[in-house]
Amino acid sequence: MVFQGSSAAISHTGKVRSNNQDSGYAGSNLFVVADGMGGHAGGDVASSLAIERLRDLDDSFSSTSEAERALRDAIAETAQHLIDTVGVKPELAGMGTTVSALLMVDDYAVIAHIGDSRIYLYRDGALTQITTDHTFVQRLVDSGRITPEEARYHPRRSVLMRVLGDMDPDPEVDTFIMPTQPGDRWLLCSDGLSGVVDDPHTAKALGLGLAPGRTADALLKQALDGGAPDNVTIVLVDVGGQHPVFLGTPTIVGSASNPIGVEVPAARPGRSSWLHPNRVAANEPTHFEPDAEFLEELIEEDRRRARRRRIAWFAGLILVIAALATTLILAYQWTQTRYFVGADDDTVVIYRGVQQDIGPLSLSTPFEDTGIDLSDLPPFSRTTVERTISAQSLEDARTIADRLRIAAEANS
Repeated sequence: MVFQGSSAAISHTGKVRSNNQDSGYAGSNLFVVADGMGGHAGGDVASSLAIERLRDLDDSFSSTSEAERALRDAIAETAQHLIDTVGVKPELAGMGTTVSALLMVDDYAVIAHIGDSRIYLYRDGALTQITTDHTFVQRLVDSGRITPEEARYHPRRSVLMRVLGDMDPDPEVDTFIMPTQPGDRWLLCSDGLSGVVDDPHTAKALGLGLAPGRTADALLKQALDGGAPDNVTIVLVDVGGQHPVFLGTPTIVGSASNPIGVEVPAARPGRSSWLHPNRVAANEPTHFEPDAEFLEELIEEDRRRARRRRIAWFAGLILVIAALATTLILAYQWTQTRYFVGADDDTVVIYRGVQQDIGPLSLSTPFEDTGIDLSDLPPFSRTTVERTISAQSLEDARTIADRLRIAAEANS
């Protein structure tokens, strides 16, 4: 049966990239995001070929198992198509693409995923990431070496462990089936969105209840406001919704929407001079699939970074403790230059320090017993001494004591 709901697809080059290597598809039953990689032309070709092959599945299926098998077969055929394309056009060697696909079958969503594009489900006010990133940093998160927050800013966050490319004819693809219900919002996106807009802001945008098109625009604006260093592709699917429609005409965005997207652009002749020598533009792919040796080096590099973090944290802690201890010592030394007049059990005493205490630590010690009995003082003078009298110096404290002695003798 044809899926009943509403959807929207949008793709943007971003603020840094010179071309869009993402592709997106929103049809009647099928919804796909593909994030291409492999240089200026390769990424365009890879994501476009993936959409071109998968769009044939935009039809009704009799069962979820049939749909899941069809998704697996189509992705495997796409991998072989990429290999064959590189055989004809070797200049595209190294190209690849992520694929995150959602195929609606009755009340179920059949999902296929490889790479670091994502599928989210927004249900009952909660946003859940359904797919797992096939990235190096996700392995570090899974093994407990770093936190999810650290993964967002890890220098190797774009290194893919699994990708649909021109090297593996039998890619390892995650497929699974989930029940869906009216009111669900499914979000498919490239890492150009998820890498810039965090989950709380994404959930807030989805929770506003706007139509899919306006919601996708709002998410794209957040990515652009955040700098959009990569291409941004969003496919949003509402199940049922306030105005469900039987979807028909598919929407294709990104490089797949350009019929010439699979053409290899001719290299422009370079012009050289002593002021502008020929050089290759910095347009390296943001994703690549490492071999085993390089992966070990990445793991070792991460261990070194973790050790440096621990050493830096420990050194910082020592510096803070040392600074605090120095401050306390200097503060205590300052208190020992101050004096005041007070009372012990029965006589007037000159104290060195200040009247305040820090918990059980006293900041004053008896310095000189004046020999003046408290009982000889007039009531007002005795009360004043018991409350302590601050002095500017030792000489000032002795002067205060002399005045108290005169008062005591007069009172006697």
